[in-house]
Amino acid sequence: MTVHELTPGAVDLAPLGEVERDPVPGPSAAPEPPQLSPGPSRARRTATTLGWSVLGLVVFLGAWQLASAHSPDLPTPGETFTEMRKLLADPFYDNGPNDKGILLRVGESVQRVFKGFTLAALVGIPVGLLIGAGRRAWLAVNPVVQLLRPVSPLAWYPIFLTVLASPLKAGPWVIFVTALWPIVLNTTAGVAEIPQDHKDIARVFRFGRVAYLRHVLIPDSLPAIVVGLRVSMGIAWMVIVAVEMLAGGSGIGSYVWTEYNALNLAHVICAILIIGTVGLVLDFVFLRLARAVARQEAHA
Repeated sequence: MTVHELTPGAVDLAPLGEVERDPVPGPSAAPEPPQLSPGPSRARRTATTLGWSVLGLVVFLGAWQLASAHSPDLPTPGETFTEMRKLLADPFYDNGPNDKGILLRVGESVQRVFKGFTLAALVGIPVGLLIGAGRRAWLAVNPVVQLLRPVSPLAWYPIFLTVLASPLKAGPWVIFVTALWPIVLNTTAGVAEIPQDHKDIARVFRFGRVAYLRHVLIPDSLPAIVVGLRVSMGIAWMVIVAVEMLAGGSGIGSYVWTEYNALNLAHVICAILIIGTVGLVLDFVFLRLARAVARQEAHA
């Protein structure tokens, strides 16, 4: 008699060697981290940047050459660079108010810009901190800022010329008004973006006004302040050329206007290239300052 007949419903037992068993999970090896491909080297990045810069310069010079071919009055790049070498051969000579070297004129324009820019920073940063930290100050000052901010910088020149009765003294004040608004607005925005937890910490430790200003308000709004200073400097350097074209004197703006009236467009283009180079240097300085502040903020 078989087992099936004795125990109904029983199942056949397979031989031990034929039983299929689930694999017992054991310790598995840790997966290898994905291999990250190394990024381009610093030398390769520099070469790439330089290559694209050279390409852009070649395209620019080619377009300039084509424009000169269609307009005989416009000097070619070669003619302009010849005049540039002559101007830079003795850039600091001084034969009187109306006969100075090109870089000496640039230096006078930079001085006027920094006078107005420094005054704008001394006024704009405290005003921005005040209206950013206090709602009442914001309600009082914001309408004035929004009313005067869109006014063209050159529209202020007759006002300051009338008040000061001196074209040379009016220039820095026009720069002051021009550079003021970006500083005020960026400083205000920086104060408005202070993290709430920083304010809570100051409240918990019962910071006084001086301590709050020193440890919270200024450090947290400093990156926005530097951005405002950078924008203001760029605008101020553009405006000084137009102001000096109206005011005369010995700055680079008056030089552009004088050479234009003398129909010497090669010297005008030389002055434009020098103005652009100085503006690039000023912007680079503030860009480095902004990056330094951002790194300091990240490590704080």
